[in-house]
Amino acid sequence: MNVLVTGGSKGLGAEIVDQFLKKGWNVYNISRSEPKIQHGNFHHLSFDLGNTEDIKTKIFKEFVTNDVPIHALVHNAAVAYDDIITNAKITPLRSMFDVNVLSPIMMNREAIRNMIFNRIAGSIIFVSSVSSMTGYKGLSMYAATKGALESHSKNISREWGTRGIRSNCVVPGFMETEMSQGLTIEQKQRIYNRNSLKKETDVKSVASLVYFLASEESSSITGQNINVDCGTT
Repeated sequence: MNVLVTGGSKGLGAEIVDQFLKKGWNVYNISRSEPKIQHGNFHHLSFDLGNTEDIKTKIFKEFVTNDVPIHALVHNAAVAYDDIITNAKITPLRSMFDVNVLSPIMMNREAIRNMIFNRIAGSIIFVSSVSSMTGYKGLSMYAATKGALESHSKNISREWGTRGIRSNCVVPGFMETEMSQGLTIEQKQRIYNRNSLKKETDVKSVASLVYFLASEESSSITGQNINVDCGTT
């Protein structure tokens, strides 16, 4: 079984990769940074997903061709442009939408073609964010990218369900990752206080759900946004 993962070199992405490798899958990872993972079933392409025009050639012609059937595609890579809307700058905003929205859409175009060519009932999984449904100061622009993915996922599940191709979103709460390193302990605690368990979301819990949605055990689940957020309100 083959899975194509974006942003699998560190943080949640590395945990997702580990889940698939432990289950014996072949993992094809795309990220800008070089991963530390050393495993025979792990394949890596250094690529900036902001280069949306090169996705077809670099990823699906030179890295994962139709000779590699794609059983699952995990959209984990994302960049965050955090600020209040009155400070918005168009250049970083466009860059964020390129990576967070346009690159997954263009990758889906090619991955679904691969699945159809190889007659595979594949699974597409998006890593969204609880910010898409729960407001946080300074995250309106980032949340907009995640909301766009959730709408996209719901609609492609309808488009391709007759082919057995499923699409779902995993919606994590606040996690201790590289993206959150700039926050103080007090800021983090205020975020934790907004959920039922009063703690951060466990990265392994999120990665386990991603794997489940890629597996046959979730064959009747599609078009869903599934929260893993410690009961965030």
